[in-house]
Amino acid sequence: MNELHRGSCLCGSVRFETRGALRGVVFCHCSQCRKQSGHFYAATNVQDDSIDISGEEHVSWYEASDFAKRGFCKHCGSVLFWKHHKLDYVSVMAGAFDQPSGLHGESHIFVGDKGDYYEIDDGLPQYEKSGGSVVVAGD
Repeated sequence: MNELHRGSCLCGSVRFETRGALRGVVFCHCSQCRKQSGHFYAATNVQDDSIDISGEEHVSWYEASDFAKRGFCKHCGSVLFWKHHKLDYVSVMAGAFDQPSGLHGESHIFVGDKGDYYEIDDGLPQYEKSGGSVVVAGD
């Protein structure tokens, strides 16, 4: 079955459609994700050739590190994407998908860097750095 999922930024300038099954949601607690989003990232992945983005000219990419970039709408500021330079998929923020998304939590990464104002108590696997289905530089 070829699943279709659609989503957009807050103002609608950027819209996307993904084809195929999506990975479970990974919650990233690293300081970069927390500082960019105000809390932690919740993202799934899609292969580069399985996502179509309309309004791509409205996506601004920030090179947060030497191995990845972060995409957001340059009009409304919605955080949308995380892209590793050497991998053939893009992470898409779970909250940007239209409902119902059908997404479910999979794991937590970089819990050693999480904010001190919350606890993780949902029973999902937790990794000090990256782990499970997630690849980040240095791993």
